[in-house]
Amino acid sequence: MTLLVLGVLLWALAHFFKRLAPAARGRMGDAGKGAVAVALVVSVLLMIFGYRMAEGAFFWGRHPATVGINNLLMIAALYFTSPGPKKGALFYRMRHPMLTGFLLWCIAHLLVNGDTPSFVLWGGLGIWAIAEMVVINRAEPGWTPPAKGSIGKDAMFAAISVVLLLVIGWVHTWLGYPTFG
Repeated sequence: MTLLVLGVLLWALAHFFKRLAPAARGRMGDAGKGAVAVALVVSVLLMIFGYRMAEGAFFWGRHPATVGINNLLMIAALYFTSPGPKKGALFYRMRHPMLTGFLLWCIAHLLVNGDTPSFVLWGGLGIWAIAEMVVINRAEPGWTPPAKGSIGKDAMFAAISVVLLLVIGWVHTWLGYPTFG
C-alpha cells in the first residue's frame, strides 16, 4: 500500500508544484517541464505497481447495474477530457472540463471497485482533481470561457468517446479486467 500512497502523493505534488512553489518552478525554466513529466511517469508506475501489490478490505464488487453506470460515466469522462467541451456548444462555459472528466473517471472506477486499494487510488485521485479545481480558481479568479462552438463538434467528440471506450474496454478485457458485463 505504501507504493500506492506514494504514487498518488507524487502525482498530486507534481501537479501542484507550479502553484505551491511558483518561484522554484520559474527558476527551472523549460527543464521544469521535464522534471514534472518524469515525476508524473514515476507516479503512474508507483500507482500501477502499488495497486497491483496492495491488499485491503473488500466492501463491494462488480454488479450489472454498476457496470452499466460505470460505462456511461466513462463515456462522459472521455468526452470531458477531450477538446469537445471547449470546441462544442453544450459545455463551452465549463471551466474545468478535463478535471471534471478525471473526477468522473475516478467515480466510475469506485462504483465497480469497492476495496481499500481502490479507495486509496481512485479516491485519492478524485480528491486531487477537486483540490486542483479549487487551487486553479483561487490562483486565477478571472476566467473567460472560449467562444461557443457547434453541436457538430459535440457530436463528433461524443462519437470518438464511445469508440475510445470500446478500445479501452477491449484493452481492459485483454488484461483480465472485463468492462462490459
